[in-house]
Amino acid sequence: MPHPLYDRIDRAILEHLQRYGRIPNVDLAEAVRLSPSSCLRRTKALEEDGVIAGYRAELDRERLGLGLTVFVSLKIDHSRTNTQAVEDALAAIPYVVAGHMVSGDADFFVELAVPDLHTYERVLIDEILAIGPVRDARSTFSIRTVVDRGLLPLGAWSGPRS
Repeated sequence: MPHPLYDRIDRAILEHLQRYGRIPNVDLAEAVRLSPSSCLRRTKALEEDGVIAGYRAELDRERLGLGLTVFVSLKIDHSRTNTQAVEDALAAIPYVVAGHMVSGDADFFVELAVPDLHTYERVLIDEILAIGPVRDARSTFSIRTVVDRGLLPLGAWSGPRS
């Protein structure tokens, strides 16, 4: 649930930081119409609250040789211990870029970025299917990415107004 103290200025700061993570504080302050000191104070508070979880660069998978994106749905034998074991094992596989526990036909939905089909086969057989509780894996290959915002829709959020 959104924190009730996050107002339109906080949301504006977050919107700009999502889009322009390396923006200097002076430019950010100007964009959200605050003094640089007020902007920095608010940004630090958002970091301390954990709303800003970190900063990172957006990388081009293709240029880095990781141009094959594969989505794998996993079915597992159910128990809290097995779920944790799967989560831990997936977190240890470097090619896993996202993993979700889901409802429906699968239990987990995993996104991998790999260089090629050969590497994917190795990761699937030697790492994913080797996870004890996994009983089924279904792969879907991305042909082309059509939307990859990576941005949360803060402009559509109808949280508290100030």
